[in-house]
Amino acid sequence: MASHRKPRSTGTRVAGIRTPALATAALTSVALLSQTADATPSDDDSPSLEEVEKKVDDLYRQAGSATEKYNAAKEKTAKQRKRVNTLLDDVAQRTQKLNEAREELGSYASAQYRTGAAIPQTATFLLADSPQDYFDQNQLMSRLTGRQKDAVDDYVTQQSETMKKRREATENLKTLTESQNDLKTAKATVQKKLATARELLSELTAEEKARLAAIEKKKQEEAARRAAELAKQQAAERERQEREQAAQQQSGAGSGPGASSGGTTTKPSAPDASYGTAAEKALAFARAQIGKPYVWGATGPGSYDCSGLTQAAWKAADVTLPRTTYDQVDAGTTVPVSQAQPGDLVFFYDDLSHVGLYIGNGMMIHAPKPGAYVREESIYYDGEGSIHSVVRPA
Repeated sequence: MASHRKPRSTGTRVAGIRTPALATAALTSVALLSQTADATPSDDDSPSLEEVEKKVDDLYRQAGSATEKYNAAKEKTAKQRKRVNTLLDDVAQRTQKLNEAREELGSYASAQYRTGAAIPQTATFLLADSPQDYFDQNQLMSRLTGRQKDAVDDYVTQQSETMKKRREATENLKTLTESQNDLKTAKATVQKKLATARELLSELTAEEKARLAAIEKKKQEEAARRAAELAKQQAAERERQEREQAAQQQSGAGSGPGASSGGTTTKPSAPDASYGTAAEKALAFARAQIGKPYVWGATGPGSYDCSGLTQAAWKAADVTLPRTTYDQVDAGTTVPVSQAQPGDLVFFYDDLSHVGLYIGNGMMIHAPKPGAYVREESIYYDGEGSIHSVVRPA
């Protein structure tokens, strides 16, 4: 869900690996360019391509944040609709029981009338302003048979519970309506951002597209370099831990004095075998999705947004993750980036609007953004500052 992002105050981001066409598809701020037919911006008021790209990225992050809100609203709406349906079914059943209780009381009233009673007691109950008014007449209560009393009690209980459930259903219907409105608003926001991107894209010149592609290439190279550095750091850390463990075994120490890093980083950097097995299944699933398109709000199997992909990948390993990035970030143990292991979730941006599946060596599989496809990419695709946290979900 690479679109799940919000504007950041930091400098120009390191963009993901994109084709020139996809990169330019993001240029939703072409309106900032001069309206002349020149192939290059004027030297007066027109922004540079770097400024244009930053504006575009901001708009994509806004669309991404709106997508995540859409996902949350959609999930809430589905749960609320299920709750309302359950309540309405309950109300219908209770109404039926209420009618049956009323019919039984009516049969007693008819019987009293046929025997010549001046004032049928059950009829008096049915015509009373409230059940309490009726029960306040103690002299009538003394005339009721045990079976009649049970019928009256059942009627009062059914009436009270039915009214309670009707009120609850009404309140839940109101909440459902609000959730549906939130869903429509989030959907409209996403569509508006993407429509603006498509419209402004058509105004880019061929030279501007080529220049932007060159900028993107440099950023890709920098992202790859940072990924390689992380891979070296992780390899060195593994070797250090192996040497430390070997030294402890030779000395016969059950647990060495342990540098502070041994107590705080060894555990997350060395998950147990069960995690490794589950992670392999999740990664195998994710790799099989490479090349499928990003579609906001999609959960597969033909397309995905970012959290939809990570959720589906871990589901293949029999691990249930929440739907949204906001909730997925709390579905495991946070570990340092330097301790990331294959299968971990890498979250991006202050608003947690994007997530990818770490595959090792500073790389991840993710569904980047509209117009892009599920792919492998450096976790530094948008700069080191864009990484929010790493979470081990199982």
